[in-house]
Amino acid sequence: MPIFVDRRLNPKDKSLGNRQRFLKRAREELKRSIRDRIRTGKIADVDSEHAVSMPARGTAEPSFSDAKDSGRRQHILPGNKHFAAGDRVPKPGQGGGGSSPGKTVSEDDFRFVLSREEVLDLFFEDLELPDMVKLNLKEILSFKPRRAGFAATGSPTNINVGRTMRNSHGRRIALRRPKQEELDAIAEQLAILEAEPQSAAPVRQRIAALREELERLERRRKRIAYVDPVDIRFNRFDAQPVPNANAVMFCLMDVSGSMGEREKDLAKRFFVLLHLFLKRRYDRTEIVFIRHTHEAQEVDEETFFYNTQSGGTVVSTALEEMHRIIAQRYPSNEWNIYAAQASDGDNFVTDSERCIGLMDGQIMRLCQYFAYVEIIDERESHIFGSTDNGTSLWRAYSVVNQRWPNFQMSRIANAADIYPVFRQLFARQPVLQKSA
Repeated sequence: MPIFVDRRLNPKDKSLGNRQRFLKRAREELKRSIRDRIRTGKIADVDSEHAVSMPARGTAEPSFSDAKDSGRRQHILPGNKHFAAGDRVPKPGQGGGGSSPGKTVSEDDFRFVLSREEVLDLFFEDLELPDMVKLNLKEILSFKPRRAGFAATGSPTNINVGRTMRNSHGRRIALRRPKQEELDAIAEQLAILEAEPQSAAPVRQRIAALREELERLERRRKRIAYVDPVDIRFNRFDAQPVPNANAVMFCLMDVSGSMGEREKDLAKRFFVLLHLFLKRRYDRTEIVFIRHTHEAQEVDEETFFYNTQSGGTVVSTALEEMHRIIAQRYPSNEWNIYAAQASDGDNFVTDSERCIGLMDGQIMRLCQYFAYVEIIDERESHIFGSTDNGTSLWRAYSVVNQRWPNFQMSRIANAADIYPVFRQLFARQPVLQKSA
């Protein structure tokens, strides 16, 4: 096993080990702030700038110095009028919990804005995403050409004739290129003089001068090209990143009594990651929230995550509500439909069988991708080692998983388990199976 020896010198009054621990502590504080903002904020606002606060206490980098509240000192501070060398200065009090307001000056928290890239870096670090996937989620990979002025080089098919002729005309004026009318006028005078039968000496001199002038102008006209390569201009195009279509993301969540704050927090992280993926690929991404107990309803994001209503579990009601909304607002020929469902898996056996029928007959024929995550306790992750085991809903969706390649299911026990759900989605586009 290789051993690395750090031989870097410590800076003055500093320790590299302490500095690294300090930076790690500060980064953990930022990650905690981002987690809190994601937990309380909206899914669509995750990949934007965030203003975060960081306690001023503990942000100073550790350094070695003399203790201020202990030891003996033999010096007089400037401006002293009351003490001489050798006098004993009373030790200040330790500050108890009195009822009167304090007089000490407190430090406010640091408040600064993290850019979109910094927010995503901290968010992805918790999910343990591979670097290539982080890059793909941050960038928009679809581009279209957009006019961006003119260029001196380019493809012949992109020549801008108007701008090229404009440059040519200006260059010919600047270089005083003889016009064809000037040559024609001299040639006409020369023809008239040469047509006379007997020319006197002044006429012959005039003819010779006109011939010389005509030759000079023709040579100059040939040297100054009508269109020179320096005149040519090409249309310039820049690749503008644009997503390529519209997408709607359905978030389905079981809000029965067994879904606590931990389960809802993991579900929200899962929904955030899918939303980032869709926003990278599509121009317009809408989110529909459907929560269900024994009945399902479309709600806003605040109600979806924080409403305390509870009850039994009938999963098929959420699938029926999703199909109704698709039929009303999101035709499959105009929208790319994605769905993400989070549940603890508790459901009636008869209703789980009904879910299979709804998925096979309606939902999966309309969806580009359907992801189901079953949120379990960390202690249960060792028990459910085989995917064949599990709740009635898990077993029902296992049947759907075998029939539809655009269906993905996984169990989540902590934040690091979320990425494997998306691994196949990033690897390839699922083949959509639609009935004729």
